[in-house]
This record gives sequence, structure tokens and C-alpha cells, in this order.
Amino acid sequence: MDEDTARRLLKMTQEGQLACLRRHLTVNDENKRHVLLVGSGGGSGGSRGGGGGSGRGSGDSLLHVAARHGHVDIVRFLVETLRVDLETVNRDYKRAMHEAASRGQHGCVTYLLRQGATVDCLKKADWTPLMMACTRRHLGVVEELLSHGADPTLTNKDGWTSFHIACREGDAAIVKHLLAVSPDVWRTESKVLRTPLHTAAMHGCIEVVGILLQRCGFAPDSPDSCGVTPFMDAVRNGHIAVAELLLSTHKASPTLADRLGCQPVHQVAVTGQQEALLFLVRGLGADVNQKATSMELTALHYAAKEGHTDMIETLLTLGADLSARDVKGRTALHMACIGQHAETAELLLKSGLEDTEDSSGSTAQQYARKPQLVRLFEMN
Repeated sequence: MDEDTARRLLKMTQEGQLACLRRHLTVNDENKRHVLLVGSGGGSGGSRGGGGGSGRGSGDSLLHVAARHGHVDIVRFLVETLRVDLETVNRDYKRAMHEAASRGQHGCVTYLLRQGATVDCLKKADWTPLMMACTRRHLGVVEELLSHGADPTLTNKDGWTSFHIACREGDAAIVKHLLAVSPDVWRTESKVLRTPLHTAAMHGCIEVVGILLQRCGFAPDSPDSCGVTPFMDAVRNGHIAVAELLLSTHKASPTLADRLGCQPVHQVAVTGQQEALLFLVRGLGADVNQKATSMELTALHYAAKEGHTDMIETLLTLGADLSARDVKGRTALHMACIGQHAETAELLLKSGLEDTEDSSGSTAQQYARKPQLVRLFEMN
């Protein structure tokens, strides 16, 4: 099929022009044989996230496109008149069911299920239609899929279930419905041991966190494979209200360290979450000069390496030791220069930190590579 024909068929399908599409395909028998090719080669097909973009090379069929846009009449015409296979896949192994579920096209989902479409079909990375519906927060579609036997405990290649995804998106209604249908659905961990509670806490979904704490049996401070707890996830992403809820309801510990030896006070320095730092130090009494890992790095070291100048100002206000050194004798100034952060280095110098040698005999200036950083030391 030539590209112009493919483009016309695609446009008709996107716009729901069933009559034109029927007339075109009826008149041109050659086009009937090629309704699967609008997204292959040089033709045009819709992309997963787009609203009808070109999607070149996607391998989409007209059935994918019609399902994506919610045109049940065209889906019916393609399936019942042209006998297009319900399980037709594109190059990501997505079926029409994936498209309809991910876009919340309830009518198309219902029709495809009634026609016998596989409810738990897998696309690339082992995503099911239920997972995709949870990603886009389509409760009605989630209910429809579950009523037709969708399995909420299936995992994708990362070990995530639909429940993980619903918790990440923060949709309380979907989370409650999944728990009602499958009360033990919360008993799951990803391949890196992250629970749905980690996921909800990381994304600041406080309503969902409340539901999980009330209705599920997560152990306090359950660590993932890196030793990160839900409390750590909350504070290092700036979700203080979630952190407070975990402390008060789940008895989370604010001083546990991850597998590297970093406590929350170090983690928030890395991510630059100043309000979380104030919460930990002023609210919970965290030691701003606590050293982490075998390298004995302080929060000031971490903030300097990341170039978080504002965080450094806050740390100094809270009593951070400006001259603190790690096991290699490096100061925050060394770390700022290793990261090539001129503004951060300037603040440290203005705050009174002198450039001295570390245990290897290297000064911070010797790490400077960027012109702005080099000039800074030339002027001092």
C-alpha cells in the first residue's frame, strides 16, 4: 500500500469516518488486504502516547488506531466485516486491547472483551491492559477488565503489578477496588524488593499511603534491595506530610541507614530537599554532621558534590561543619570542584573554607576543569 493511501486510511480511522472508510475499503479490494500495514515501513500509524501522530515504524493496524481513539463502530467494522484478528500486534506487541485500556476507551474495551479478546495479553516488557489502565487512572476500565478475569497479581519485567502502578499514580479509588477484588494484592515486591508502600511514599500519594497503612500489613521500615525504606523515599523526595504519617502511624525510623550507610539527612542533601532537611534536623533532631558510608561523608559533602548551593546555605545555618573532611581528607570544596560546580565552590570560599590539600596532596583547585571554576580560583 502506498503512503498516500495509508495516510488517508489512517485519517479516516482517527476521525471516526466509518462511512468513508467502509466505502474506500469496499471499492478498493487491494486495501482490504493491507489494513494491518498503516503503521509499518513508510506508512503512518498512531504512537502510544500521541494523539494521532505519525508513529512511523510502529506497526499499528487500523484496529489499533480505532481502539485508541474509541471508535467502537470502526472497531466493529474491522472485526466483523473485514475479519481483522483481535490479537493483531504491533512492533511493541501491543494489541487493540492495550490501546483501548490505556486511553480509557471503555466502550472499545467492553466490545473487544465480548468478542473474546485476551484480557491479560502481554505487550513489550510484559505489560497487561490492566496495568496500562491503572497507569492512566481509568477506574471504569479497571473494573471492566477485572470483571472479565484480569489478574492483578501478574508482574511486568520489573516485577511490578497493577497494584504497584495504581499506588504510584495515587488513585485511591483504583487502589481500594483492587484490594476489594483481591485482598492480598498488596503482598508483592518488585525485582528490587520495592513494595507498593515504597512507591506511594516516593510519589507523595498521601491518601494512598493512608489506605495502605490502614488496610495492609506492611512491616515498618521494610527495605528495598538498596536498603531504602518508605520513610527515606518520602523525605528524599520532599514529601514531608507522607513522612510524618509514616512516623506517627507506622512507627518508621528517621535514623536508619541504607546499604551504603546513608541516613535520611544525607539523602535529602543529595536530592536538594531543603524543607525535608529542616524537618529532619529541627523537627526530629537529626545530626547535621553525621558521617555516612565508609568514606565518612557529611551532608555538606553530598550537597557540594551535587551543586546544591541553596542546600549548603541551609546546612551551614543548621550548624554544619564547614571544614569536615572525609577519609581521603577531602572537604566540601573538593567535592564541589569534582562536580565542577563553580557557584557552589564560590559560596564555600566566601563562607571561609580554604583550599587545602587532601591526603593525596591534591587541592580542590586541581580538580577544576570548567573555565568558570578555573577563573574562580585565579581570582582568589
